[in-house]
Amino acid sequence: MFKGSMPALVTPFKNGELDVETLKKLVEWHIAEGSNALVPVGTTGESPTLSHEEHGRVIEIVVETVAGRIPVIAGAGSNATAEGIGLIQHAERAGADAALVVTPYYNKPTQAGMIAHFTALHDASALPIIIYNIPGRSVVDMTPETMGTLAKLPRIVGVKDATGKIERVSQQRASCGADFIQLSGEDATALGFNAHGGVGCISVTANVAPRLCAEFQAATLAGDYARALEYQDRLMPLHEAIFIEPGLVGAKYGLSLLGLCSEEVRLPLVGLTDGTKARIRAAMEHAGLL
Repeated sequence: MFKGSMPALVTPFKNGELDVETLKKLVEWHIAEGSNALVPVGTTGESPTLSHEEHGRVIEIVVETVAGRIPVIAGAGSNATAEGIGLIQHAERAGADAALVVTPYYNKPTQAGMIAHFTALHDASALPIIIYNIPGRSVVDMTPETMGTLAKLPRIVGVKDATGKIERVSQQRASCGADFIQLSGEDATALGFNAHGGVGCISVTANVAPRLCAEFQAATLAGDYARALEYQDRLMPLHEAIFIEPGLVGAKYGLSLLGLCSEEVRLPLVGLTDGTKARIRAAMEHAGLL
C-alpha cells in the first residue's frame, strides 16, 4: 500500500498564516505529477512551529483534497507519549491512511522506552504506524532488534529510515521480515536503499521534482537500475543543494521558482542565503525543471 515517491509536504504560509488554497493546489499538483502518497505535517511541514489546531487542520485539508486518490500518511510524532496519542487519534478521525511517528527526541528514551512509547500509540489507534528513525534529529537510534520487536505488533507496518546506513535495510529485513515496509528518509541514498530491499522514499526533493522522483522510484521498483541511475544523476545536485540549509527552506524556495508556493517560513527558520539560492536554481536547471 505504501511504496514509491512520497513527498514530505511543505506547509505553505501567507503573512504568517496557513495558506489553505496553496496547500490544496500543491496536493492536486502532486497527484497530477504522479506522487504515490503524501506525508503532511512532518518536520518538512514545519510541525515544530504549527499549533495543534494548525497541525490538525493541515491533515484535514490534505485528506479532504486527496479524496482517496492516494494514501495520506499523517505526521503524528511527539516526545510526549500522551501528546502523540492525541495526534494519532486525530489523524485517524481525519481519515488519514497511516501515521508517521518519529522516535522521541531530546529526552533520549532507552530502547525499552521506545518500545513502550510505540506500543502505547499502536494500542490507542487503528491506524497503521510507520516508525521514523532519524538519529541526527532525535539523538536516539532505534536498533534493528527493537524494530523487530515492534514489528510483531499488527499495525507497526514499516519504517522511514533516515540513519543514512544502507546496511540497515538488510538488517531490518532480517529482524522485521521481508514484508516490513522500508522507506528511505534520505533522498541522496534512496537508490542504494531500494537496491537493498527498500520500496520507496519519503522525500524532501519530491516537493520540487515530484514527477522525476516518482519516475525514479518506479524504475527502481521495476528493477531497472540503469534507468534509475540516469534519474539519480539528474537529481543529485538538487538533493545536495536543497539541504545546504534546512531542507524545507530549500524546498519552499524551489517551489517559489516554479510559482507554486511562497518562500515564507516560521522562525527560528529564516530565508536562504543568496549563495544557496543560486545553487538550488542551478540544480533545478540541471534537472530540467527550469
